Amino acid sequence: MFKLIFATMALLWSANAVFAQQYSLYGKVQNANSGQVLSGATLEVKGLKRFTVTDEAGNYSFDRLPAGTHVMEIRFLGFRPKQEMITISENREQNFELEESAQMTDEVVVYATRAGEKSPATYSSISKQLLQKQNFGQDLPFLINWTPSVVTTSDAGNAIGYTGIRIRGSDATRVNVTINGIPYNDSESLGTFWVDVPDIASSSQSIQIQRGVGTSTNGAGAFGASINLQTNTRNDKPYAELMTSAGSFGTFRNTFGFGTGMIDDHWVIDGRVSRIVSDGFIDRASSDLRSYYFSGGFYTNGTMLKAISFGGKERTYQSWYGVPQSRLENNTEAMLTTASNEGWNEEQTENLLNSNSRTFNPYTYKDQVDDYQQNHYQLHFSQRMGDAFTANLSAHYTKGKGYYEEYRYDDDFSDYGLQPVTIGDSVIESSDFIRRRWLENDFYGLTYSVNYNVDTWDVIFGGAWNRYDGDHYGEIIWSEVSTVPTGYRYYFNNGDKKDFNLYLKASHQFSKKINGYVDMQVRRIDYIANGIESKQNVVDVKENFLFFNPKAGLTYLASSNQQLYLSYSVGNREPVRDDFVDAPDGKTPKHETLYNLEAGYRRTGNILSLNVNYYWMDYRDQLVLTGQLNDVGASVRTNVDNSYRMGLEVEGLIKISQKLSLNANITFSRNKIKDFVEVLYDYGPFFDEYNEVRRNYSNTDISFSPNVIAGSSLMYKPFRNAELTLLTKYVGRQFLDNTMNNERSIKGYTVNDIRFSYVIKPKFVKEVTFSVLANNIFDKKYESNGYTWGYIAHFYEARENYYYPQAGTNFLAMLTLKI
Repeated sequence: MFKLIFATMALLWSANAVFAQQYSLYGKVQNANSGQVLSGATLEVKGLKRFTVTDEAGNYSFDRLPAGTHVMEIRFLGFRPKQEMITISENREQNFELEESAQMTDEVVVYATRAGEKSPATYSSISKQLLQKQNFGQDLPFLINWTPSVVTTSDAGNAIGYTGIRIRGSDATRVNVTINGIPYNDSESLGTFWVDVPDIASSSQSIQIQRGVGTSTNGAGAFGASINLQTNTRNDKPYAELMTSAGSFGTFRNTFGFGTGMIDDHWVIDGRVSRIVSDGFIDRASSDLRSYYFSGGFYTNGTMLKAISFGGKERTYQSWYGVPQSRLENNTEAMLTTASNEGWNEEQTENLLNSNSRTFNPYTYKDQVDDYQQNHYQLHFSQRMGDAFTANLSAHYTKGKGYYEEYRYDDDFSDYGLQPVTIGDSVIESSDFIRRRWLENDFYGLTYSVNYNVDTWDVIFGGAWNRYDGDHYGEIIWSEVSTVPTGYRYYFNNGDKKDFNLYLKASHQFSKKINGYVDMQVRRIDYIANGIESKQNVVDVKENFLFFNPKAGLTYLASSNQQLYLSYSVGNREPVRDDFVDAPDGKTPKHETLYNLEAGYRRTGNILSLNVNYYWMDYRDQLVLTGQLNDVGASVRTNVDNSYRMGLEVEGLIKISQKLSLNANITFSRNKIKDFVEVLYDYGPFFDEYNEVRRNYSNTDISFSPNVIAGSSLMYKPFRNAELTLLTKYVGRQFLDNTMNNERSIKGYTVNDIRFSYVIKPKFVKEVTFSVLANNIFDKKYESNGYTWGYIAHFYEARENYYYPQAGTNFLAMLTLKI
């Protein structure tokens, strides 16, 4: 018995000794020439099938590596692969440096539009690896929701379909978006519609978000931020991957992607097809989204030629109208008042009274849908000319066509340019209609740049020429009164916009510690629109703008991992289409100007990384809604003389242990309009008058601009290849208008999500990942967006607030196979 006990103890001691001989290896991967960290580099312990990828700060870590000597292989696109012998006998730090490859890489395509580590700009970068962790099929804004100063919203309430984003309080029309350096903002509205390119994140290599004016060069002016998206770069090894996810609200997503790897040392082909369907949280807020991405590239040591095609077809049931406050509060009397103020009929009123308080949708017609297809074609050519010069030329074409269909109750014939209908002795002046409002557009152009990089100078000269040609028209496809011709086109107008710019950027290393930056851009816009608008008003616009947008800054290297930076930029932005079309009395709106100061501190490290940034954004002639209407009842935006945004952004990453890390950010801001005039209309006690009532306000908050925004991700690795992350987002109170009235505001909210993933590496495939995303785990009832309107009837003042409720606790599960 004693011998048995002794043998057992000896065996346990031996096993414990073996277990004890497992150690952690961690460190950073950097560019051997510049010292720049390489985010997304792959490290493999040969023979053990152990892989990891560097994070945004270039850091990597391996847990529980067995003691002994191993071969580490490090790979990163555009750099020579490296193998190095590593001896493990204790927990240790090991940094790696990679030499740049002579072969041309895809990064040259976005080089001119992106900020680098020495740029005096405020930015966050998101790698492909981080995108894949969060990409369960939700729209792209929700994948970047935890970056600083970001607020997202979903019309359908579950992040699929029509979604929106605000950065530093600026809406999507003030956020410059480029895909591979090509402008993505709609040329007329300046908005971005991610629903038109669903699942684009699955074909994205990286995303850089620049806050403030930033280093944007092509497309609309950045009046709050820029989102610079780069699609998949070259993958030298063949691969295939299948992503399938399912979850609450009947959500299903299937994505298949593949790549040939390098063929004959020169050719690479990649592709992806996706479909996402969901019923939505809001009643009938369904989505059916189909998309694709294909690219073919040719690479040599000095040349890159790459053709890309991507796009999507979306059919979403409309949930644009929101939920009235009276329905949210379940107040029957107030709901009847809402129905009266809206002029709803008995059927619509019954729908309001009998719907769920948080999922109400005023639309019940079965084909109340938005149906739109958008196809993008890009051709990128880059040529290295000697050691110092690289030239880039990109051509692009986007075709968009689609409509939204709606059922209209009791519209006047005059609203459609029609005369009343006489049937027998009756004169019928109104009818129910089904109509489609169409948009058919073409967007095409060229972008180009020449990069000069030698010694202490990095200079880029470039520009772009783009043209947009868009037809807007409406058709009646059914009317209750059959004498109306089917397919009758009741309005048509065309918008033609040309956008030309030239820029010169220069970065100079004055000393080992000081780097200077200057950027000068000249931009000209010519816009012509003419025809008849939907409300039968004449459209006649012919405007041009010439902008000079200078930027300058300094970066000071306090130590090898600490920087201070300061920049000052001027940006100008043209009015959007509705500002021209809806302008009262043909009065031309002014363009907006932004003066932007950014000052910050950056620190990188294996244990602690920290970014602190102060910003001042001073606007002249910012366009805001005042409540004023034009002669056909459309809302009018008006220039306000002085407004500003001022804030402090703090972002940090701390590695608490090998298993536990925290990434958090918080923004404190003031967003003010110096003098604001609200306009309401008094229709008199019998609704037969029309008088403007003006109310003056001073130093009020800009609408939809919370004073505090915070986000965090607390990541825990309970065991090998497993990751558990708590995602938290806080958004402070937002006002629905510029009067700073708490009765017209969105309450602050905190939402917590949990994401879990587990990776296995079986012999038959490269990798299998099981992931689960639990959203809003504490079932917080909150709204993320809204609007307000009102009027006066003698002594009675009516106010209606509408909100966009977001889903309570809901789940998504995903299986990913990589071959």
